[in-house]
Amino acid sequence: MDSTDLSLDLNWFRRRIRKADLTEREYDWGYSPTKGYYIGYKLTLAIEYPSLKPVVFLLHRGSPNDAKLFEAILEELKRRRRARDGDTIICDKGYSRYKNCLLGIARFKVIPVIFTKSNFKMERLSGILSYPLSIFSKTNPTTEKQFFNHLVKCLKVKLENWEVYKPIRGMIEDIFKLAKNAFSMKQLHRYTKRSAHKIVCLHVLLVA
Repeated sequence: MDSTDLSLDLNWFRRRIRKADLTEREYDWGYSPTKGYYIGYKLTLAIEYPSLKPVVFLLHRGSPNDAKLFEAILEELKRRRRARDGDTIICDKGYSRYKNCLLGIARFKVIPVIFTKSNFKMERLSGILSYPLSIFSKTNPTTEKQFFNHLVKCLKVKLENWEVYKPIRGMIEDIFKLAKNAFSMKQLHRYTKRSAHKIVCLHVLLVA
């Protein structure tokens, strides 16, 4: 999964638009490392591998931090039954947070392969990967603990070799390029979240 900016075709060069002007709007100022400042939404998309089919997308106002959106996209994947227990979820460094690794295993029962940053410490991650209290209220806690330990072991192995997964994660960049260049998602002519959601849904279907 990954995210990208969705800018609206507002001419904010002609009339200066302050953040206060957008408090009652469904869109907001955002920042993209490639585009710079824009006004619009952030699209988070999850695709299946190796089919490359888009399975879930979420729209967020402005450009919230990717790490804070990790829980929301996993909730949607689980709700739609697109992420099964034991599945591997591949994300870039923007989602990097020790808490997200624990969240992926303890709550969602997946292997969250989040590409590591330069200050990543495996010892620190190991220190927080402990059984959640809810495990002891299960019908068979021994089985639950064994599965938890299996996910932890798989996560550590995959994080130590995270660069192997870069070509797979890079495929979603091609999907974003296709959507923006072939299906006119570079600038949206939609000014409500409902309207933007509809047009993005159409674009995702076309990409699929």
